[in-house]
Amino acid sequence: MSTTRTDHTTQVRGVSFVAGDEVTGDAGVMRAVAAATGEAIAPGYPLLNTADLSRATEAAAAAFPILRATTPDARAGLLAAIADEIERDRDVIIARAMVESGLPEARLTGEVGRTTGQLRLFADVVRQGDHLGVRVDPALPDRTPLPRPDLRQRMVPLGPVAVFGASNFPLAFSTAGGDTASALAAGCPVVVKGHPAHPGTGELVARAVTRAVAAADLPGGIFSFVLGEGHEFGRTLVTDARIKAVGFTGSRGGGLALTAAAADRPEPIPVYAEMSSVNPVVILPGALAEHGADGARELAEGFVGSLTLGAGQFCTNPGLVFVPTGADGDAFVAAAGQAVAATTGQPMLTPAIAEAYRTGVDRLAATAGVDRIAEGSPGDGAGRPAPSLSSASSPTGEAVAEVFGSSAVVIRYDDPAALADQLANLEGQLTVTVCYAPADADAARQLLPVLEDRAGRILFNGWPTGVEVSHAMVHGGPYPATSDSRTTSVGTRAIERFQRPVCYQDVPDELLPEAVRKDNPWGLVRRIDGRLELS
Repeated sequence: MSTTRTDHTTQVRGVSFVAGDEVTGDAGVMRAVAAATGEAIAPGYPLLNTADLSRATEAAAAAFPILRATTPDARAGLLAAIADEIERDRDVIIARAMVESGLPEARLTGEVGRTTGQLRLFADVVRQGDHLGVRVDPALPDRTPLPRPDLRQRMVPLGPVAVFGASNFPLAFSTAGGDTASALAAGCPVVVKGHPAHPGTGELVARAVTRAVAAADLPGGIFSFVLGEGHEFGRTLVTDARIKAVGFTGSRGGGLALTAAAADRPEPIPVYAEMSSVNPVVILPGALAEHGADGARELAEGFVGSLTLGAGQFCTNPGLVFVPTGADGDAFVAAAGQAVAATTGQPMLTPAIAEAYRTGVDRLAATAGVDRIAEGSPGDGAGRPAPSLSSASSPTGEAVAEVFGSSAVVIRYDDPAALADQLANLEGQLTVTVCYAPADADAARQLLPVLEDRAGRILFNGWPTGVEVSHAMVHGGPYPATSDSRTTSVGTRAIERFQRPVCYQDVPDELLPEAVRKDNPWGLVRRIDGRLELS
């Protein structure tokens, strides 16, 4: 292993970062692969061994007391500084990400903005302080039959967090993405396991984060970026006793493996895994009837646009659509088939993802009761498989299994009452979309409770691709969409994943944390005896 302090270079060097140091390991060498060509890209990345990983988690544990003790202004300043440093290196980060992911410049430019925007949004949350959830029940010494003690509650950070970079979002869900931003906002150091599909992008972002931590005169252990070989390296990270929570975006198999590993620890820890969703679309009869054939075509084109956006590699691309029987529904299906037939395959993120997509489409085609409606054209090169649209006789089995990419299945239904039963039997989803007209009010009203049970986000007359980073957003849902339906990985409530409540009973005021002191030195909004009070 070799180690040097990081500097302000924006060149890709082929390094990991452990507690502020550039590190090269001795556990083999990995190279990124250009998504468009399948060719290996320089430089090679010497992978870390378990001793290197242990150094990162040890440094995170040592940095935790210092980070958790920072003032709101100091912690918010760190988050904003990370955003500034990423923007400083924006052009070189985008250029590298384009090669590694095959994603277009416009998409990655937007993703940089989303990444820095959510860092600044969490900075605002930290400054405001309501994520601390302060509650004060003042002492009632004269209460009968028993007096009440002085009770004060706040949220405290869990400790070091392991974050796994996502293949499909090399920026917004990876090195400095939402999991990292929300964990740092909570006061938790972060150890990021970089995704092998975009190590260069991860290195550049990690360098920016490392600079911001150093400039804030905080311990380097607040942030590490590690590259290691295979599933066992990730399992070692999750089972390290110093790690107290995990953030993951990826496959169901990967998420469940990490969840199982975390549960088997002597001290089990939470794993917040965003895993699998087909994001059903429900087209109600009135939405088709309202505009006739033109409306059916417009809806079909919108659906296919959402299906194929980003080669179908968003967490929220719609892979299942419920369409009423009858002439209007026939018009929608025909228009959707025409739209899919006119598409051309786009580059997928890695050769393995492209192959998994082909396997999934072939498995779907071989399933009894499934028929191919239309298929687009493959793009030039092996990594651009054709979009596909199929129909199935019922929403069960392979018909509703996720195929990660531009593949969708049409299910026809006779009446909304029967549709409610079908939706109730689906697995948990990130989103459900409803295409609606006022004539559908009664049907929609009956469906809404079912949809609430099945999804974390319900959309009317929109498309699920595109997740706003905001206070009210939920990017989560019942299993297997996520491993914990009570949380979100996007939006300001994401910070709650990495906190827990502590109550202070009759603790002398001079010993209390600032957040719960009587004089409220941080000027927080607090709930006093059950009533919200402004600072």
